[in-house]
Amino acid sequence: MGDERLDLPQGTLDLLILRTLAPGPLHGWAISERIQQVSREMLQVPQGSLYPALHRLERRGWISPQWGVSDNNRKAKYYALTRKGEKRLAAETHSWRKLIGAVGLILDMD
Repeated sequence: MGDERLDLPQGTLDLLILRTLAPGPLHGWAISERIQQVSREMLQVPQGSLYPALHRLERRGWISPQWGVSDNNRKAKYYALTRKGEKRLAAETHSWRKLIGAVGLILDMD
């Protein structure tokens, strides 16, 4: 696939952020880097999309922020998944897997 990058369908970024935060709190830049790394460089989250998404998730009560110090000794806002966010992640993961299955059926039809 080379240098080809994928565009995220509407609403997918929220799911990816929630999943990325499931193991523990991260700051914004680390969230973006982790998504890019795990997707084998196929997904890149621009800062102009990431921070509005983080604020939206915070407003919905799915993540909570806390100030801390990053690895390079700079002040950074760390985001953690809330209990409400964990429930949302489980529901969205279930829905996403059902969608993938349905689309797969259609793509595989003769």
